[in-house]
Amino acid sequence: MSLKLRLIVMNFLEFAVWGAYLTSMGTYLGSINMGSNIGWFYSVQGMVSLFMPALLGIVADRWIPAQKLLSICHFIAAVFMAGVFYLCMTGHTAFGELFPVYTISIAFYMPTLALSNSVSYTAIEQAHCDTVKVFPPIRIFGTIGFIVSMWIVDGWFYAPFIDGFHTFTTTPFQFLFCSIWGIVLSGYALTLPNCPTGKGSSQNKGWVQIFGLDAFRLFGQYKMALFFIFSMLLGVSLQITNGFAGTFIDSFKADSSFSDCYFAIHSNLLISLSQISETICILLIPFFMKRFGIKIVMLISMLAWVFRFGLFAVGDPSFPNVIWFVFSMIIYGVAFDFFNVSGSLFVDNSTDSSIRSSAQGLFMIMTNGVGATIGTLSAQAVVNHFTGSECIDGTFYTTGDWSAVWIIFATYSLIVAVLFALLFKYRHVRE
Repeated sequence: MSLKLRLIVMNFLEFAVWGAYLTSMGTYLGSINMGSNIGWFYSVQGMVSLFMPALLGIVADRWIPAQKLLSICHFIAAVFMAGVFYLCMTGHTAFGELFPVYTISIAFYMPTLALSNSVSYTAIEQAHCDTVKVFPPIRIFGTIGFIVSMWIVDGWFYAPFIDGFHTFTTTPFQFLFCSIWGIVLSGYALTLPNCPTGKGSSQNKGWVQIFGLDAFRLFGQYKMALFFIFSMLLGVSLQITNGFAGTFIDSFKADSSFSDCYFAIHSNLLISLSQISETICILLIPFFMKRFGIKIVMLISMLAWVFRFGLFAVGDPSFPNVIWFVFSMIIYGVAFDFFNVSGSLFVDNSTDSSIRSSAQGLFMIMTNGVGATIGTLSAQAVVNHFTGSECIDGTFYTTGDWSAVWIIFATYSLIVAVLFALLFKYRHVRE
């Protein structure tokens, strides 16, 4: 097997683990009357991302080769995710029982996103290839793995052949699928090229540099301070639809006129259009960055979030109204990529090489750490205010004024966009 194919398989499995539950977990939690706690399950990803990747990065640099640590982390995460499945199947679904086990699994999974990149970069460099040219086509298969895993859990392509079966999105089997993917990758990682220790980036750095704290001096620059602050404010939007889109779409089944609606049942299929759009929109970024610059590109992202949320407020899963949901999924690619990828490129081009890695770490902390955590917990408060659990035939649905929920999120995104346009001063020189 060629090196490229080996890394493609690794990236496919890496994100298949995540795709098994990330977009459907909220639907399941809502169905077992835990809708008021969905925000905690999603926000913990941001919480552990504040320190676990850095800690395990030190371990990979100094003591355990990255491919072996990748294997260990996936094994531990898979075992605890299997524990989540077991607890759910045996009826132990109280928050105090489920959340700690889930948190341990997530704490060991989140660092693997960086570890898998380290393995890829090291292997490509050992093969004397250009990582900028070789890695992006490999990384795309990670998103493909995420989508395939979503489709397996949704079951849309095999449900018609199984009498009485509809989907796994409202069952704990999504956690079992996640665990299986993780065990497979844990074994497969041991076959990957060796990543020598003793040459990592943390070897000659102090703790301040390792945790990216030296990059905080960038807050002394007006432009960079505003950029990181707005990165946090925009990061608030990142996990909202991952956490609540499935729960929202599933809630339509509480209405008898939607109970047999195809897209209400197969919400994961609908949501997967977001990831498909994401893979396509990545290709648009170089053109938009060169032609318009970071301010316009991030404004486009912010306005895309307005439409992403706003279209949820006016649609439903029935035809033809489902077209508004479809547009929302397509817009997600612009909303996510034009912020995450373009922001990362801006940081890379705007910081000194001595703190470039730390600045990237700070960008991730502000967006996927602080921003996403605040956003998910705040979104949970809004959802709890406007909705509640309704039990129908033994299944709970999170019903209520969802339109008001999405309008509030859209309004927030619009306010952030207006403030960014007024306050962020940046003059782009077209290349």
